[in-house]
Amino acid sequence: MSIENILTSWEKKSFKPVYWLEGDEEYYINLVVDYAEHKILTESEKSFNLTVFYGRDANWPDVVNACSRYPMFADKQVVLLKEAQHMKDLDKLENYIKHPLASTIFIVSHKEKKVDGKTRFGKFLKEKTEYVATKKMYDNQLPDWTSQLVQKKGFTISQKALMLVVEHIGNDLNRIESEIEKLSVNLGAKKNITEDDVERYVGISKEYNIFELQDAFGKRDLAKAIKIIQFFETNPRAFPMVMILPSLYNYFSKCFMVFSVTGKDEKGVAAALGISPYFIKDYLVSVKKFSFDGVERALLLLHEYNLKSIGINSSGTTDASLLKELAYKIIL
Repeated sequence: MSIENILTSWEKKSFKPVYWLEGDEEYYINLVVDYAEHKILTESEKSFNLTVFYGRDANWPDVVNACSRYPMFADKQVVLLKEAQHMKDLDKLENYIKHPLASTIFIVSHKEKKVDGKTRFGKFLKEKTEYVATKKMYDNQLPDWTSQLVQKKGFTISQKALMLVVEHIGNDLNRIESEIEKLSVNLGAKKNITEDDVERYVGISKEYNIFELQDAFGKRDLAKAIKIIQFFETNPRAFPMVMILPSLYNYFSKCFMVFSVTGKDEKGVAAALGISPYFIKDYLVSVKKFSFDGVERALLLLHEYNLKSIGINSSGTTDASLLKELAYKIIL
């Protein structure tokens, strides 16, 4: 069962006795847990029929005892086990899960990792619970996901503003939602989010960011690249090399892959590379400006300077100096 199916069934007051939610993507697990905690029961029912445990402090007998109680003044009770990955003897819940109480909705939130699916207990969970395993969203899915989130809140967003949010925040759905919520609160009657709004309310410079540096490299605009690097030099903690180089390497890797795609229509290339259509034009421009040899050389230089950034074949050179050298060698 998917997260969406669980929430849809709950809205229709259709419940299963045990839900097991695990995996790397906390955002979707939080959606289900928050709904269970705040919306399944009415306010008057919660005082008697909502029990919340945290794995680090919970003992399995207490959890089982809570699940085995009957609800008071309600048809259902909700028992939440949060952060179950920290609970000792988690497999001791097996006997209850085999024979759950129909009037109890037991929801287990097991974040950060999964129970080993090859073990007997792991196989048991998939068979006996409403089991959902979440995984991190791919980077190329983030623009569409963010755009849909904005639309659900009744807003639109410009392409550049969308790129700024996605490129700056990366694959952190909770933070993306938080920043979009901040924007929606601050915009008032205005319904379109622009790059100026992102700069003002999220704190992402529309001119000096990794996306714009990537764009400068891709368009072989040395003056722009150096200007951005100099800005990064004044705030190295916000723009560390360990964040900048992987972004550039990923960009040129995608450019390199363009050469192997048959058919050059934008949608076809975007689909083949796993790139959002929002971004594909930039990659095609870079491919024309660099050619195959230029892109290959850029990748080799990025590998070389990644080693230098960790002290290999480089003695005390600052990150900003390394980036400037890299820009000159790739762009010129």
